[in-house]
Amino acid sequence: MVMGVPLGYLIGIVVVGVGVWFALAPPRRPRPLREVGFRYGLVVNEVPFLFAYGLLASFVLALVDGDLTGPGGWLTAGLTALPLAGLGVLVARATTTPGTVDAALEEAIGVRPRHRNRLARILLAPFPGNHAIERIGNLSYGDHALNRLDVYRHRSRPTGGPVLVFLHGGGYFSGSKRREGKPLLHRLAGQGWVCISADYRLRPSAGWPDHLVDAKKVIAWAREHAAEYGGDPNQIYMAGSSAGGHLSAICALTPNAPEFQPGFESVDTTIEAAIPLYGWLGGYYDDPPIMSTPMDYANPDAPPFFVVHGERDSLVPVQMARDFVADLREVSASPVAYAELRGAQHVFDMFHSLRNEAVIDGIEAFTTWVRSRRDAPTMTR
Repeated sequence: MVMGVPLGYLIGIVVVGVGVWFALAPPRRPRPLREVGFRYGLVVNEVPFLFAYGLLASFVLALVDGDLTGPGGWLTAGLTALPLAGLGVLVARATTTPGTVDAALEEAIGVRPRHRNRLARILLAPFPGNHAIERIGNLSYGDHALNRLDVYRHRSRPTGGPVLVFLHGGGYFSGSKRREGKPLLHRLAGQGWVCISADYRLRPSAGWPDHLVDAKKVIAWAREHAAEYGGDPNQIYMAGSSAGGHLSAICALTPNAPEFQPGFESVDTTIEAAIPLYGWLGGYYDDPPIMSTPMDYANPDAPPFFVVHGERDSLVPVQMARDFVADLREVSASPVAYAELRGAQHVFDMFHSLRNEAVIDGIEAFTTWVRSRRDAPTMTR
């Protein structure tokens, strides 16, 4: 007991309070603090309700047990209001996401997403999972040990659905196909899509453009095998997070480039659209011998883009996304939609959160629009 208050209750207030602080104002330096703040604040930022439940449950338990006695007890109990207020601010920021996504898509393609009511899932079961989906795991698409992919599809096994290739983040030195984007993969697979989440070679055993070659091998695998799993190999979309966003952008801008398709030069690697999520849209590490920024390959024939980035991303500066979108819009004849999410940190796509559900609604609307325009001779921005 401290001041007549259970030590566990005090620790809980501090733990949640620090997480709220990291979420509200993520530190950018020094690097160790930035990394801790990112990981800790990310979870609080995306599932604030769970932390509010914990605080309120601890308060009620301490109250019922008579542990909040005397001035010290009530003062400490009053401190509970501080992290709860911070959690309220996080929720308020997240509730702006539907409007942001709506405005981005309406400006770029004249479409407003349909936002379904998934509040029960968000409040009570934000962790990924969908019993209607089956995963076929660790299929090989190349010779390297990390050339493996997972296929997600509906258990009813519909046919002819579009295909989404998703590439994970991790700065090209870490990450896994089982980590990010699962709510997106599950949602689309539940709608009849065939979704592919792939690993690729990592540093230091691989460098640039090895990762890009692997990404194109995944597209080539989808072109050849998607129909076996119910997908339409002529409707391939690509999304990715962080480093995966970098790859998805460059894949979209370099279709059928033989220098990035050694041994499979004749395979069609065009995609219908690219969706970089909090993507690294600059260059690859220390000046590689081959151009490595997406804008190095920008051209008028680029497919539609839907770029989504967090306003408070402490790992990839939001200005990078702003600059990329502005520059690509100057070059591309296709729409470039951009949603900058208020209060969002890096890796906002791991949970069924208020923010992520709205983003997925936007991705559904965006890809539906692209599918409806596939046979049009041109697309106007």
